[in-house]
Amino acid sequence: MKKVMIYAYTNFNLGDDLFIKILCERYPQTQFVLYAPGNYKKCFREINNLKILSSDSLGVRGFNFILRNLKIHPSFFRSLVAKNCDAAVYIGGSLFIQGKNWRNQIENLRSMRIDKKPFFLLGANFGPFTNMDFYLQHKEIFKGFTDICFREKYSYSLFEDLPNVRVASDIVFQLRRENIHRQTKNQVIISVIKPSIREYLSGYNEVYYRKIKDIAIYFIKKGYDVILMSFCKNEGDSEAVKNIMKLIPKEYLDKVIEYSYQLNIDKALDVIAGSSFVVATRFHAMILGWVYNKPVFPIAYSNKMINVMKDVGFKGSYVDFNDLNSLEPEEVFRSMESNFVDISQQIKSSEKQFQKLDEYLYT
Repeated sequence: MKKVMIYAYTNFNLGDDLFIKILCERYPQTQFVLYAPGNYKKCFREINNLKILSSDSLGVRGFNFILRNLKIHPSFFRSLVAKNCDAAVYIGGSLFIQGKNWRNQIENLRSMRIDKKPFFLLGANFGPFTNMDFYLQHKEIFKGFTDICFREKYSYSLFEDLPNVRVASDIVFQLRRENIHRQTKNQVIISVIKPSIREYLSGYNEVYYRKIKDIAIYFIKKGYDVILMSFCKNEGDSEAVKNIMKLIPKEYLDKVIEYSYQLNIDKALDVIAGSSFVVATRFHAMILGWVYNKPVFPIAYSNKMINVMKDVGFKGSYVDFNDLNSLEPEEVFRSMESNFVDISQQIKSSEKQFQKLDEYLYT
């Protein structure tokens, strides 16, 4: 049995946790190792081929404290774990956003490599970025990877001259759906974010919360229950839900449900699969709505959503943050009739994310 180190964004984000779930379930004969907060043992307790090494255990925290005092790179313990693996998979979505500390992020990326062993990068998009050095340094690092498969054409176009770079649809299109409860209810999912968590959306909290409140009230008046859904508490989604709830008049509150994803992936999927319509600010709320054949109204906070809409051939209505002020709830409601999309090609394409990893693990 081969042992594979997983690198991922482990901040209890539904979309990123789905990547890990799909990866491990695809290869039941492979032993995966994930260095992550201990609560991930609860999140993935039913996945028998995944071992969680608790990054927040008392012993590990003490060890890392000593390393910091010795001025040793904080990834040293993780690297020791990885050396005992046969290969590594870095899996995720928005892994390469240029932030203030992007040079530290590049050093972290370099530290993930296991000497003379395969390294696979799956499911990501690249950017946004403004510094050409950010792009060039990543490109140089990417040359040493075994396989890179981006999830949209724009990111692929940035690196298509590298022979190890491919493109396929988002990994979540591979989600197994047979065990999910599907009885559709007269309810609407609205996935929300806290805009100001992202530097480029720092001035949008007020208008965004107000628009979500208006949309919720409109659907309630049309006879729907509304679920305000948090995909990632640690990124402020749950805080955003609370702020929106404060704006909703008391006479409508009994028709609004707060739902926060925390450790139970299947329950979160049930909520989406059982709804009539998805208003998606979260990228994977949009994808999951399509996976469960729901009409979806995207509120695009990033070009990554618009790029994927183009790749999929989505022709429905949507809004990006620059146009939020002009959005009318009636437009969102009308889109329930038209905002469907056929993802049969994306389901086939997304399997190609694993093409090279299949070749490695099945031989």
